[in-house]
Amino acid sequence: MMNRRHFLGSAACAAAVLATPRAFATGNPSYPSRSVKWVVPYAAGGATDVLSRLLCQRLSERLGQSFVVENKPGAGSNIGTQAVIASPPDGYTLLLTSTANAINASFDPALPYDFAKGIAPVAGIARIPLVLVVSNDLPVKTVADFIAYAKSNPGKMSIASSGIGTSLHLSGELFKSMAGVQFTHVPYRGSAPGLTDVISGQIQGMFDNVTSSFELVRAGKLRALGVTTRERSEILPDVPPIAETLPGYETSSFYGVGAPHETPREIVDLLNREIDTALSDAEIKARVAELGAIPLHGTAGEFGAMLAAETDRWRKVVELSGAKKE
Repeated sequence: MMNRRHFLGSAACAAAVLATPRAFATGNPSYPSRSVKWVVPYAAGGATDVLSRLLCQRLSERLGQSFVVENKPGAGSNIGTQAVIASPPDGYTLLLTSTANAINASFDPALPYDFAKGIAPVAGIARIPLVLVVSNDLPVKTVADFIAYAKSNPGKMSIASSGIGTSLHLSGELFKSMAGVQFTHVPYRGSAPGLTDVISGQIQGMFDNVTSSFELVRAGKLRALGVTTRERSEILPDVPPIAETLPGYETSSFYGVGAPHETPREIVDLLNREIDTALSDAEIKARVAELGAIPLHGTAGEFGAMLAAETDRWRKVVELSGAKKE
């Protein structure tokens, strides 16, 4: 009788292990026990939204609970970010973090929260190069040509961006400072209208994410002069890094995942491993590549170090440009 009871107990324990492998891997058998909210602080339909929904689908499949995207756009990502910081640190509210968080830490003096203290880094998702594109009417073929033209035509150049304080705007400000040139910054409400005016020749150029501009370059509607990362972009392999002309020049956009500060370490580590695994999924890898993005793999600690480095990098650019939110 005792042997039979021992056998049945062992069998039940083994079944439990097989049914809930993550419980023993993470030390938190109850997480997730209900749906998880994934806050995207931007409007639906963009690249960030698409990537978030793909990742949420994989997390839902692997962890047995729904991971649901909730779009909270507004105030340069501040509305969604503040909502997550104010949420309970239980792993059931996550934030799609981005370059905007790193920039706003120094660009917005009235920021109602401390991003570095309010968000626990979970995992990186992707880094996206920017590209300097110009109108086909502009008589330049290279970054060196562009600099020479700007110097010989002071006050006659205009550069578009998707808004004041964005990575597109500040990438242009950094370029101005390092190249010793002047041009007028023209902010738009989004990337698309700026690109439209560059194509028409009303604006001479723009720093833009490769995601939204590479098809226009391939179609011959815009001319690409240089990418802002140290390496070439796989979807624009013939476009050299700007750093080849301006040594030390480097910017990019990035995306990752954060959770409210004091979210338990075992939950952060679980999510990090699962997101890292999802980024190796063939469909997600293909989608990331289509966007011209570079996947970000690594631990939560490594992503935290990257966030700190990016925040410091953009603080220096904001100080250099003198740009502040009014």
